[in-house]
Amino acid sequence: MERESLEEDGLSTSSLLLKEVSTRGNHGDPISSNDSSVTVLLVFSTLVAVSGSFVTGCAVGFSSPAMSGIKEDLGLSAAAYSLFGSMLTIGGLVAALLNGTITDVIGRKRTMWLSQILSTAGWLSIVFTKNAWWLDAGRALIGFGVGVTVYVVPVYIAEITPKNVRGAFASFNQFMQACGFSLTYFVGTIVSWRTLALIGGIPGVIQIFSLYFIPESPRWLVKVGRRREFEAALQRLRGKSADISREAADITVYTETFERQSHSRFLDVFQKRYAHSLTIGLGLMLLQQFGGASAFSYYASSIFESADFSSSIGTRSVAIVVMPAFAITVILTDKAGRRPLLMVSSAGMCLSCLILGLSFYMQDLHNCKDVTPILVFLAILAYFVSLSVGMAGLPWILMSEIFPVNVRGRAGSMVSFAHWSCSWIMSYTFNFMFEWSATGTCFIFAGVCGLAILFTVKLVPETKEQALEEVQASLNHFSAVS
Repeated sequence: MERESLEEDGLSTSSLLLKEVSTRGNHGDPISSNDSSVTVLLVFSTLVAVSGSFVTGCAVGFSSPAMSGIKEDLGLSAAAYSLFGSMLTIGGLVAALLNGTITDVIGRKRTMWLSQILSTAGWLSIVFTKNAWWLDAGRALIGFGVGVTVYVVPVYIAEITPKNVRGAFASFNQFMQACGFSLTYFVGTIVSWRTLALIGGIPGVIQIFSLYFIPESPRWLVKVGRRREFEAALQRLRGKSADISREAADITVYTETFERQSHSRFLDVFQKRYAHSLTIGLGLMLLQQFGGASAFSYYASSIFESADFSSSIGTRSVAIVVMPAFAITVILTDKAGRRPLLMVSSAGMCLSCLILGLSFYMQDLHNCKDVTPILVFLAILAYFVSLSVGMAGLPWILMSEIFPVNVRGRAGSMVSFAHWSCSWIMSYTFNFMFEWSATGTCFIFAGVCGLAILFTVKLVPETKEQALEEVQASLNHFSAVS
């Protein structure tokens, strides 16, 4: 009974806080300086954080251009190289179990530092490897570092940025991943695989030294009770002349309220008040992966070959088109909003998969065989553009926005684990599905993408131009009355 009373009091407090936020907004006094101008330190802090995202892109793109060189130099079989490639996902799975806890315990800055120390060690292991064991160990270390990075970077960016630019800054995370992927793919055709691994580790080294010059997340500092450092960090991020009193007060009140509702147990994340947030986070990750995101990313070249289209031209074209697509996302996330971009992205992915399935269906019937390669090429390009516009990066942005600080670590670990688990399932099963039926596989992906549209319409809230505390209180209010 005491536990139930505490939960009811917490929910009532959240509802009152939500009303207070709404009242301020209606009187033209939004949460403090959340609409403050962008400062040099804010931009620099974001660039330092997304250096880790660049490493993530390099890690994902490394295995394709390095394959022939590694197999030849080390005498690896196809099975041994497949194991090497899968170690990235295995490392990511392990990291997903720990990334939220690590981020909450040692802070956002130290977590980014730790992730890049491990990633750099992994890259060096690959550079100097003499056998498959050190190769696999290095790839696993990179995977662990990447698994931590993909969680902590969007969380850190969301926690330091004003609400009016949070979406654009957070989207830059995915843009830098795309840059790393594209650079590694193209450079990999020119340099040796050892040099490519050395290049992949350089952004991580830059981040390790640059982290010293950026502030810790103000919201984490409040969470651990370091009030003076919190106010100093927030003032530095907003500018010396900015009035941070209201924003600082709101962050403090919300954080202390959510902390009082926490009993420091993992199962707390399954309380009814967090059901809506958890459903959104897990649902978007499941729909992203089972809609074909990892499958197309890992096996685009083999799909092109199945359609008798040049895999080199196809994959290079993909690397080119995703760059402007992610750039558009950076621009539109705060203008159009998260929900419209997710719906447009899912609709484009669905249509692309339908066209792709019809193309392979015509190929099986030996009709229009000359047209099939072009249709497959255009459909895959359209799929990647659609994926880049929303479903690739926005689920991670929403994950960093919707969970209160008291359960963000545990909930984030669950969402990350769901992402890596589904990514591994799709990367492992796709070839079997494609051999069973290329047409059927594409239609299944189309169906999942269609479900993503409905899921977004029914459950995903719009978070643009809202403070993190406002978003979280709103979702708690939803849970309380539903």
